[in-house]
Amino acid sequence: MTVPADRATSHRSPVQIAALLYGAVFLLVGLAGFVPGITTNYDQLMAAGHHSEAMLMGIFQVSWLHNIVHLLYGVAGIVLARTGSGARNYLRWGGAVYLVLWIYGLLVGQGSPANFVPLNDADNWLHLVLGVTMVGLSFLRRDTHGGPTRITSGPAY
Repeated sequence: MTVPADRATSHRSPVQIAALLYGAVFLLVGLAGFVPGITTNYDQLMAAGHHSEAMLMGIFQVSWLHNIVHLLYGVAGIVLARTGSGARNYLRWGGAVYLVLWIYGLLVGQGSPANFVPLNDADNWLHLVLGVTMVGLSFLRRDTHGGPTRITSGPAY
């Protein structure tokens, strides 16, 4: 049995798959931030700022703004994953933003009025991991696999 070449090849490059996966995860995290139970202290979820005591999975401090940013990052990742260059830009520049946010979280005190996005130590280190992995993955191939391939399974009857 022979599968047509256009159906046998992947239509997404490695960088597109990475951007799509990151986008989907950000979308899920953004939604989870609004779900009581997944987000502890949900009754203390604030619009923005360091006064929000809501904790995603009991670990990451979140606010409405924080959750909305995750949702927007998710939508952007899914939309930009449609092209190789869009996926690369999403991962590279999105990762750069997370690295800046990591530095910001290290420099700005958690109780400071300048801490407009609720950040705790877990958030800060997660931002480092996200920034490094997103920038690193932006260097994956943005073209689809080498060319059409034919997949056969067993003899044709």
